[in-house]
Amino acid sequence: MKKIYSSAQEFETGYIASMLEEAGIAYTIRNQYLSGAIGELPPTEFWPEVWVTHDEDFQRAMAIVDSASLKVEDRGPWHCECGEENDGQFGSCWKCGLDRPLGY
Repeated sequence: MKKIYSSAQEFETGYIASMLEEAGIAYTIRNQYLSGAIGELPPTEFWPEVWVTHDEDFQRAMAIVDSASLKVEDRGPWHCECGEENDGQFGSCWKCGLDRPLGY
């Protein structure tokens, strides 16, 4: 078993976990319930962690982590042609599905 990802943001570990599940890679999440230890432990000790169950999946899992890191880039809010305002991390409009215009 090897650790592949850790973050203070629980939604990020959930995102990585869902991508691993989609790829058929067995994983476990540790430290989900340690937030009560805030102040007693160093901050990074209670961050949720994603671990791959089988060592042979490590390289494939790290490739998923690397690709996920590229996709969650916040370039600031943007307006779609349909008039909807979208948060910066979205590459397509949540309302109509159009891709974010280049350079926006």
